[in-house]
Amino acid sequence: MSSISPDAIDARRQRRLATGIKESLRELSTQLSLLNHQVGARLEMRDVDLDCLDVLSRHGPLNPGALARRAGLHPATMTGILDRLERGGWVVRERDPADRRAVSVRALPDRAGELIRLFGGMSSAMDDVCAGYTDEQLEVIADFLRKTTGAGHDATEKLAT
Repeated sequence: MSSISPDAIDARRQRRLATGIKESLRELSTQLSLLNHQVGARLEMRDVDLDCLDVLSRHGPLNPGALARRAGLHPATMTGILDRLERGGWVVRERDPADRRAVSVRALPDRAGELIRLFGGMSSAMDDVCAGYTDEQLEVIADFLRKTTGAGHDATEKLAT
């Protein structure tokens, strides 16, 4: 007969599972960074440029200061990034008609097909992975990922202050 209580066994199991999830998330982060680096290399784009383009594609148009905040970069860094993205035909800077001093940056859709093609393998693989789960399981996974993203955001904010 074991002297370890069922609660202690459950707590150990929970810790092992949580540790496994954290390890998997670290490996996922590494793999996604490597994928982004490969995509950026194919497009002759720096990783930070690709990150900013992604932020603009999802949340834009934005002014350069807002883009810098969302990307976690110093505002002075934005000028070089936006110059490179603009030269590459990825973004355009536009004056605000109401305030000619204000600038808005938006991603141009013309080259989006290149990104879709380069990320297509991962997108297809994710479709296959998701197909192996029920709708209820996917809802739990989506909730977990939203909460994990929020935790990452909060940890980043704490380090940035």
